[in-house]
Amino acid sequence: MRKLKLYLDTSTISHLFADDTPDKMRDTNLLWADLAKDNYEIFISPTATEEIEDCAEPKRSKMYQRLGEIPFQLLEKTNEVSQLAREYINHGVLKEKNLDDCMHIAFAVVYYCDVNVTWNFKHLVNYKTINKVKIVNAINQYREISIITPTMLLEEVDENE
Repeated sequence: MRKLKLYLDTSTISHLFADDTPDKMRDTNLLWADLAKDNYEIFISPTATEEIEDCAEPKRSKMYQRLGEIPFQLLEKTNEVSQLAREYINHGVLKEKNLDDCMHIAFAVVYYCDVNVTWNFKHLVNYKTINKVKIVNAINQYREISIITPTMLLEEVDENE
């Protein structure tokens, strides 16, 4: 059986240390433990690494350390990725100031990921964005992408077991 291909955006990696949102931090760490088992194909982009570089120490080093715990592939930025991100902006998926968010989606789509995993509710995990991405992808002959939170990948645990 083929492994699910996951694209992790920066918000997912960052929430490994999100003390201010303990539920999200817990779910991200639970997902991380599953990712370390090599059950998925995992991808991150130069956009994510650039955003990590913008983080202050010691968080930046901690994020890179945690990335070292999972088997991931760093994607290459291509003209196709940049063009698709620009299409998202041109079609009003998000605004120009949110180009990096569009880049995250474009990387996941162009590299045939099944899922874009993110905690970004404001720009990515919402009905309007997901629907507009679906339309732009169809117009440009790309397949659909699921945009979900880490929690949605977790198997439910029965506390009575």
